[in-house]
Amino acid sequence: MTAQTDHPRPRVVLSATASVDGRVTTAPTERLLDPAVRERWQAAWPPDVASLLERRHRWIEAHHAPTVTLEGSGTFVSPDATSPWAGPAADPAPGGEDHLPRRAPRWFVVVDGRGRVDWQHTGDDETALLVLVCRTTPAGYLRRLRELGVGYLVAGERRVDLRRAMTRLGDVLGARTVLVEGGGGIHGALLREGLVDELHVIVFPALVGGLTTPSVVDGPPLGPGGAPVRLLVRSVESGPDGSTWTRYDVARD
Repeated sequence: MTAQTDHPRPRVVLSATASVDGRVTTAPTERLLDPAVRERWQAAWPPDVASLLERRHRWIEAHHAPTVTLEGSGTFVSPDATSPWAGPAADPAPGGEDHLPRRAPRWFVVVDGRGRVDWQHTGDDETALLVLVCRTTPAGYLRRLRELGVGYLVAGERRVDLRRAMTRLGDVLGARTVLVEGGGGIHGALLREGLVDELHVIVFPALVGGLTTPSVVDGPPLGPGGAPVRLLVRSVESGPDGSTWTRYDVARD
């Protein structure tokens, strides 16, 4: 999935809210887009979480002013979901070109190389939806995106190359910072690619548990002899009810 490049890329900032055991939702099959799940999740937050969320948001806006927010398709569909448009692989567009029908001040970008998300909301006057795809993304899915007026960028052959994708977001959209507010899947993939620069994690005093419950960072385990990614603590803010917001930089050797 990696393709080394000498081109500069945007700064990648991860933002997550987790229980003490690092969980970012209630169960493997439950998504926070479901109002009932979100209500149960937020019911576990003590009152100080709301203030920390607002302060984190203001800090990121003041210091980075991100124009791109990135999520993975796992935010919207289950891990075993398949594409309704699956069929013979084809180039995503004539000549394998991108599709960018509009420009917008802000972008909501989703990695969906397998073409699994059936979009109902495609943006508004300020924010446009954009999908990161690859050359084997189902052609029917790409036709559907064009019908909806949704743009996509081609980044990779058989799957989305995240390193290439980050560079393209800078080149095509002019992004200087990409704010990632997805789940553990996209966070873990970015971490393994060495693309994460900064993390903002709010931890609230609650436990969820569950062997496969999504966490701040998921994905394949470290290989034999693999080393953890070291973080540098830049600041810690605590709320009166025991929640904390910690800002980290990734240590670069």
